[in-house]
Amino acid sequence: MSVLSTGTGALLAFQRALSTVSHNVANVNTEGYTRQRVDFATRTPIDYGYGYVGSGTKVADIRRMADELATSRLLDSGGELARLQQLSALTSRLDALFSDSATNLAGAWSNFFDSVSALSSNAAATAERQNVLAEANALATRFRQLDGHIASLDSEINNSLLAGASEISRLAAEIARINGEVGSDASKAAPDLLDRRDQLVAELVGYTGGTAVMQDGGAINVFTAGGQPLVVGVQASKLTTVADPYRPERLQLALDGGGSRTVLDQRVLGGRMGGLLEFRNTVLDPAAAELGRIAVAMATTFNQGHAAGMDLYGNLGGAFFDVPAPQVNAHAGNGGGATLQAQVADVSALDGQNLVLRLGDTGWIAMRADTGEALPMTGSGTAADPFVVAGISLQVSGTAAIGDRFLVQPTARAPGGLSVAISDPSRIAAATPVRGNAALSNVGSGALSGLRVEDASDPALLQDAVIEFLDAGQYTIDGAGPFAFTPGQRISANGWSVVLDGIPAAGDQFTISRAAPGSGDNGNATRLANLDDARVVSGGTISLNGAVGGLTTMVGSAARQAEYAADAQQVIHDDARAARDAVAGVNLDEEAANMLRLQQAYQAAAQIISTADNLFQSILSAVRR
Repeated sequence: MSVLSTGTGALLAFQRALSTVSHNVANVNTEGYTRQRVDFATRTPIDYGYGYVGSGTKVADIRRMADELATSRLLDSGGELARLQQLSALTSRLDALFSDSATNLAGAWSNFFDSVSALSSNAAATAERQNVLAEANALATRFRQLDGHIASLDSEINNSLLAGASEISRLAAEIARINGEVGSDASKAAPDLLDRRDQLVAELVGYTGGTAVMQDGGAINVFTAGGQPLVVGVQASKLTTVADPYRPERLQLALDGGGSRTVLDQRVLGGRMGGLLEFRNTVLDPAAAELGRIAVAMATTFNQGHAAGMDLYGNLGGAFFDVPAPQVNAHAGNGGGATLQAQVADVSALDGQNLVLRLGDTGWIAMRADTGEALPMTGSGTAADPFVVAGISLQVSGTAAIGDRFLVQPTARAPGGLSVAISDPSRIAAATPVRGNAALSNVGSGALSGLRVEDASDPALLQDAVIEFLDAGQYTIDGAGPFAFTPGQRISANGWSVVLDGIPAAGDQFTISRAAPGSGDNGNATRLANLDDARVVSGGTISLNGAVGGLTTMVGSAARQAEYAADAQQVIHDDARAARDAVAGVNLDEEAANMLRLQQAYQAAAQIISTADNLFQSILSAVRR
């Protein structure tokens, strides 16, 4: 091999190396770019008999400086980060809705009960009555607004699932196409093509979570976090959306591949799609259920209290709020013709969580929709003996087939359908419908107090009743008795109850009679004003005020936990990226040093060619002479 050939080979090799260094520098800001390095090797030496003479250098390989372990760690952390960031962003928006003074429930709630308290101070005043109705309508409007915002978030999730399914399918198809181009030997593929594939895999995992596994020969298989295949060799699955079988307005993700369709939920999805589904299932739905439970508990409790009063027309108070019944949706695959009607049976037992009723071989069973946990249920499902489960009564009509399922949403429609049932301020039942009087002839020290209605449906409620004492320790009611008496005890009859203090004498009488129309009595208004502190939720352990505060705390806590988790994962992801970049990233200082070194080598190779030229010219000159 001549000196000229050696120099020319070196010049070309260093030129290609300089081009590679330039390519690295040019892509220093390219997302997903992997640094490339030129490997040199000696060319085959020539045997001249007396020994081997080297023939220079050549480019043996241009390698991607990729660390598969670091890349895998980055993929894992990237998918988890995308999930947590999606969850945190949506949860923070919901938290702002429930905590901001302009949109939260607490402000309208307090204003309403404050207006009822003001009415109790001046029960006959038209202005106070008008204010109660205005604040009641404002509270109902706030419930409907919050429900509308929740529905808007749910619709936004649907749109995100649609867009995400399309993008996931596109990415999977592109990865499969590149797998085909790479063929059976990734070492022979263009480094930039492999970079492009890695970047697409990172984007795909950012949507679905999961892993990427290298096949023998160089193809990459991609699986979701739950192991469902997205890309296998040159075959790509297609992601689509399908309607929820119970709620057609709500979309689910499904994977089409291998001739079958698999519905994907948060258990098999990570990334942004997993974050969307997790937010909907673990934050949005529970918040909506709790908001509905508060609406039902408040409306039911206030209605019961209002029914125990009397309005200015002299009529017993009816329902103050209208609240929709629980919603029941049949599964799309049901084969029978049965329908279910639901009513709230016990507010204190109501938890708002969705239920599934299923007809099995041995009869109807109830379970929680989110966990599948079996729930105790009584009754036979008839009108006379309805099923009762988790505070809901259910009546079955028609004939169901084995395996038929129904989704019961105890409080789903309550916030959006809550409204004020009356518009006439005179119909506010602020007065106690009965009053108590002591006979003028009484000689004992007995005194009535605390008169209230216990059962407004009692047909004898407004009938006159006489309590007469036989002596200090016995009394009768309209001749019935005698009953034992101790001072300060509560006496009950005909749907009312009253406390009698002091020591009555024999013959003392107390009359309970109907209150007159137009009464300015504030007894029932006072009772209504204190209902926000009534412990009627969670088996009577939590007050209505406590439930409102608990809802805000629940959403706020979820938002903080999601934010903390996302921040922690960001640190993990940054560490994984730093580990990957330490190997695969472009270092400008290093590339500058390489360029200077290769430039000097290139100049030296050029000098070899110049020397060869001088030698050749010397030979030519000698021949010419």
